[in-house]
Amino acid sequence: MSATSSPGASRAPTTLDASGAAGIVPSSFAFRFGQESGNAAGGWKVEWKLKRNCSLAPRQLLGLYVVLCGISFAVAAFWWWHGARLVMPFAAIELLATGAAMLLYARHAADNESIALAHDRLTVEHASGNRVEHVEFQPMWVRVEPESGDGSLVELSGQGRRIAVGRYVRPELRRQLADELRVALRHSRLRDFQVAR
Repeated sequence: MSATSSPGASRAPTTLDASGAAGIVPSSFAFRFGQESGNAAGGWKVEWKLKRNCSLAPRQLLGLYVVLCGISFAVAAFWWWHGARLVMPFAAIELLATGAAMLLYARHAADNESIALAHDRLTVEHASGNRVEHVEFQPMWVRVEPESGDGSLVELSGQGRRIAVGRYVRPELRRQLADELRVALRHSRLRDFQVAR
C-alpha cells in the first residue's frame, strides 16, 4: 500500500517572503504527500489524500469477473455436453467463491484517508468499506506522534480525541508523513499568531 503521490514526483515548494504573505511553508520544505493551495491572505490550505494502491478499480474488477464467468461456463458447458455432468456444479461453486473474494476486494478498494488543514481546523476522515470515521481538531492543540514506534501508524491527538493515519503509506515513509504534518501544523500556528498580532 502506498500514497497516491509518486515517490519521484517533485512539487515546487511555496515560499515565505519577508512579510510572510506569499505562502506558509519555508522554501526549504516541499510536501511529498500533501498538496498546499491558496495563499496566506486567508485561503491557505494543505490536503493529504492517502488511498489504497489498487491495481483494479471496482468497475474493472466486475468486467474481469464477467469475462471469467463466461470462459469458465463455456468450458464447463463443453465438458457437460460430453458427459462430465459434475463439471458444471463445481464451476458454479468456484465462481461463487471467486465472486465473494472479488466483492470483498472491491468493497475496500476505495478505502482512503483524507487530512485537511485550514487555518482554524484540522479535519481527518478515514473511510474503510462503508464506515467513515471523522475527527476534527483545533490545530493549536494537535500532537503528532507515532502510535507505538518507528514505522507504526501516525497518531493525531488533542482535545480528548485521537485518530491513527498513514495506513496507505509504506511503513518506512510514515515518519516523513508525520514530519509533513508537524511542519504544516507549526506553520498554521505561526500564521494564526501573525494574524492575531
